Amino acid sequence: DQMSLRLTILGCHSATPRSMAHPSAQYLEINGEHLLIDCAEGTQMQLRKFGVKFSRIKHVFISHLHGDHFYGLIGLISTFSLLNRQNELHVYGPAGLKEIIQLQLKLSKSWIDYPLHFHELNSDKSELILDSEKIEVRTVPLRHRIYTNGFLFREKPAPRKLNMEVISKHTEIDICDYQNLKDGKDFTDLHGTVLANAELTFDPPSPLSYAYCSDTTYSEAVAKMIQNVDLLYHESTFLEQHADLAETTRHSTAVQAAKIASMAGVKKLILGHFSSRYKAVNLFLQEAQKHFADCELCEAGKVFAVDNQ
Repeated sequence: DQMSLRLTILGCHSATPRSMAHPSAQYLEINGEHLLIDCAEGTQMQLRKFGVKFSRIKHVFISHLHGDHFYGLIGLISTFSLLNRQNELHVYGPAGLKEIIQLQLKLSKSWIDYPLHFHELNSDKSELILDSEKIEVRTVPLRHRIYTNGFLFREKPAPRKLNMEVISKHTEIDICDYQNLKDGKDFTDLHGTVLANAELTFDPPSPLSYAYCSDTTYSEAVAKMIQNVDLLYHESTFLEQHADLAETTRHSTAVQAAKIASMAGVKKLILGHFSSRYKAVNLFLQEAQKHFADCELCEAGKVFAVDNQ
């Protein structure tokens, strides 16, 4: 019952695509679910390059309607159709996204053969937007030039593990009682004697979590919503020397991202969304690490994995 989280960076630069700089897109595998987070131009190419099976993606999350976060979506949706996709696709994003995609399909006389569901967001409060058997996803309202959400992905708790060594000594416990034990219930025998669940089972691994905070100005409210996550991606468009630019464009610096990570008590911070004005991205790391040690830079193709035994 190992729980796992595996994040593949498809693109992590801001604004315009360039030959070695792909804008925002990430592929997340969490507890057996396959998700796409943001979908800039070229996302399908990056998915192919890094060996992701298109058909596995069931849910797409779009943070906001700036082009460097969703211009690849119509291409991906169309390609799914060309590949004879049968499974439904769920797209979560700001109100207006459905209208954009439907207009593109309508005017190009394209049609989609698979069920395509839009879940449009407009709340400025955190809300639960996906609640499946395996995971739950909540929005993290961000502060940018237009309506923007980050996303918090969490595994559902695993069942408890049976301690067979102890259970086998109690002949009155039958195989049909195992599910109740996994669900955390105590065992009561025919004489009314209660055996505590804690004596018969082990704690499961704690559920893993990932927070994606795309374009946002520095906001301490964000830190409160993402407490203790295993992995945090937080945009860091600018270095400290351009903190004033971060303020006017409503973006964050590497230092600000590190401060959020520190305040939230996260285990690891990933920096991305680098402005094209900088040639050496390692400066982002140097500035951030003064405020938060366990910190890494995004890079297309880089995989961040967290396993929970």
